[in-house]
Amino acid sequence: MTKRLAKLISNIVNPFLVSFVLIILLSFESTSSTSGALKWSSISIALSVLPVFVVVVYLVRNQKLEGIFVNPRHQRNKIYLLASALAVVGCLVLFYAGAPRLLVAAFVAGMVGIVIFMGINFFWKISLHTAFAAASVTVLIIVYGAIGASTVVLLPPVAWARTGTKLHSLAQVATGALLAAVIVAIVFWLFGLIGSHS
Repeated sequence: MTKRLAKLISNIVNPFLVSFVLIILLSFESTSSTSGALKWSSISIALSVLPVFVVVVYLVRNQKLEGIFVNPRHQRNKIYLLASALAVVGCLVLFYAGAPRLLVAAFVAGMVGIVIFMGINFFWKISLHTAFAAASVTVLIIVYGAIGASTVVLLPPVAWARTGTKLHSLAQVATGALLAAVIVAIVFWLFGLIGSHS
């Protein structure tokens, strides 16, 4: 029962869904119209979450990956390469298309994080579940303050789920979360968004 609960949490609070929700929130937060928010969220999702998810599902169905959220460290390399390339393209497209600074900063933070995690993956399997969750919580705290800070309650269950399913060690879970939060904080500070996201 415990293992089933851990697996359920992992499947619900996964990097794809977390990214999807965060992109929509930031799009609506940084634009003054619904049409503008829908435009930027659609572009952002099409440049990041959607293609990676489609490729991952394709690889799983063709037995190139063991699972969408469960795979050995060496199987992650091709996904990291794809995600890194898409992150670079996404940053360039959003920047030159005049996307809201908040979205551009989020994409830059994502790009930096993915590249760093890709390097780590050559010798250690870091937890992307806790990394994406912690990065999102950090963004929400920066943007929404105390209200955003309430989302920190999501981190312990996700960390427990990843260790409970024996997919990561406590060190891998903690490092993923801490590193992602630090990357977001530094990037958003460099964009001048700490204390003001206008």
